[in-house]
Amino acid sequence: MVTAQEQSGRQKRKQATAGRPQASPPDAVPASPVDPLDPVVIGARVKALREASGLSLRDLAARSGVSAPMLSQVERGETSPTLTLASRIAGGLDLRLSQLLRLDEGGSVTIVRAGGRQGGGNERRGHRFEVMTTGQPGQRAELSRHTLAPGGATGAADDPPMHEPGSRETALVEQGAVVLVCDGQTYPLGEGDCVTFDADLPHHFENPGDRAAAFLAVVSAGLRRS
Repeated sequence: MVTAQEQSGRQKRKQATAGRPQASPPDAVPASPVDPLDPVVIGARVKALREASGLSLRDLAARSGVSAPMLSQVERGETSPTLTLASRIAGGLDLRLSQLLRLDEGGSVTIVRAGGRQGGGNERRGHRFEVMTTGQPGQRAELSRHTLAPGGATGAADDPPMHEPGSRETALVEQGAVVLVCDGQTYPLGEGDCVTFDADLPHHFENPGDRAAAFLAVVSAGLRRS
């Protein structure tokens, strides 16, 4: 049972605390932005890139000229690499230093509006394309949409697209049928088929059919193949 005296005390405490700002819960504190030059961040990125390329510590050491024990320390975030050291590691991963450290990237979100796409192609070969992603520095993948007229081609043996060493391309056929000619081999593709290949090899797409074809292509700035 609550006595009249206790009830009066509770009311006084409520009145005393009324209007006071309420403390924010611990999880309401905004998170600090990630520092791309933090040794832990650099180390995690080096490790992820190394593993994505299928390289061991010894492989990367041989390619970069940085000892395996030092690379291990960098990946664990136990040491902050000097610019010279980071440049060697970037070279071993076939990247620029700015790409390794993500210094040439802008914000985390970029938008290319439908009316702002960059286009091109070769009318004589019946090829047109639109690049749907931004061309800003640091972009690690490019998405484009290609249309091929009947008998058209994206290029030819004497006019192959140029991509960075280690680049990979994935193409999804949206409409019609196309043939991928890659490093002298032909690969017929129908609607819905998806192909991934080494984009630093000579390649082009052809439309052997009697109706227009369209496909989406993603080219990623890959790492050197071991």
